[in-house]
Amino acid sequence: MNNIEVLVIEDDVRVADVHCRFLEKIEGFTVIARASTGEEALDWLQSFSPHLILLDVFLPDILGVDLIDKIQEVSPTSSIILITAATEAHIVQKAYQKNVTDYILKPFTFEQLKESIEKFRYKYLLLKNNEKFTHEKIQYLWPKAGSSPLQETPLLLPKGIDPTTMNHVINHLSIMENGSTAELLGKNIGVSRSTARRYLEFLVTQKQVYTELTYGTVGRPERRYFIYT
Repeated sequence: MNNIEVLVIEDDVRVADVHCRFLEKIEGFTVIARASTGEEALDWLQSFSPHLILLDVFLPDILGVDLIDKIQEVSPTSSIILITAATEAHIVQKAYQKNVTDYILKPFTFEQLKESIEKFRYKYLLLKNNEKFTHEKIQYLWPKAGSSPLQETPLLLPKGIDPTTMNHVINHLSIMENGSTAELLGKNIGVSRSTARRYLEFLVTQKQVYTELTYGTVGRPERRYFIYT
């Protein structure tokens, strides 16, 4: 899977550095450019269309929420996550009306950014699917009232098992009608095969997942994981 390309639009160099350092820790994402003004950002967007944009609200030459229309005109396929200290009603309302992917308040933690980024990745991967969408996939993209696409995992997790990643594993398995191999899971949620296998085997021990041996195209048996329904 190719890395998800990110443009960081932030006028504070130190904060932009934090964004980049955090993204370096999340497998599957690459910062391809940084901009400190709206004008600079639009110049970058003339050359490429990043999959994701991390956008500040208070830029030297324009409000981030006012820049969104111009971004969507130049790069309509780019998703936007606002990262800001702004809590004013009119700014939050504009962000909501313009369908930003997420709204993260400063100061924020690595875990907060990671959760937001991984939610984006999961939806991004779902939308790349060219097959017919299942009810579960559609509900994940447009969750109904009273439901959450990432429920808290009802497990006591051992050291080395991250709850956010575990939720992605469970969600992936829940929409794979024919189960999943560790390799396929890793590609779809952006982790290594060995990491995916560790999470899957943990779920097997918790009796939330069962396995079957199937034979691939070259006749070699592979371990496929299914979630109990």
